[in-house]
Amino acid sequence: MAPESRPPYRFGDLLALARQSWVAQMASGLDELGYPDYRRSDAAVMRLLQRGPLSIGHLGEALGVTRQAARKVADGLERRGLALTARDEQDSRQVNIVLTSEGEAYARAVVAVIDRLNEELRQRVDPDQLMAADAVLRAVLHDDDRSRRRAARLAPRSLHSTEAMPAEPDAPRGKGDS
Repeated sequence: MAPESRPPYRFGDLLALARQSWVAQMASGLDELGYPDYRRSDAAVMRLLQRGPLSIGHLGEALGVTRQAARKVADGLERRGLALTARDEQDSRQVNIVLTSEGEAYARAVVAVIDRLNEELRQRVDPDQLMAADAVLRAVLHDDDRSRRRAARLAPRSLHSTEAMPAEPDAPRGKGDS
């Protein structure tokens, strides 16, 4: 007798669909707040820059992209009036990115939408289910040390409490090239 055949579980497909849905919900939430031009990188970038100026090199490091890609992100923020770039006063090789007042308002809106989406999810799902999902997502990171270290900082204080889960990405700080 042949062994029972089961279709493969397509976790990656489900994860990709969930990511697409999250990005769409972010865009919709920001559009409702008057920010119709959401980009996928905005959530991480705006939260990083909300903490203060960041060099292009450090932005690339935090996003896991090249300096060239980070420069394109910075240029896009400048075109949208959300940030300015300037040479560092102490190290002219370094280019820093700083939010404009419009960028600061947008960053606050991004964080507010993330907090709302996290809270809505927490309300829809049992805390034990959230902990199981958290464990599965961390298992996906098993051979990616950098992502595992960053994820370790994202551990919720308690899924049983009413505290919102933090919406802070990790960012390197200090001197570095742009």
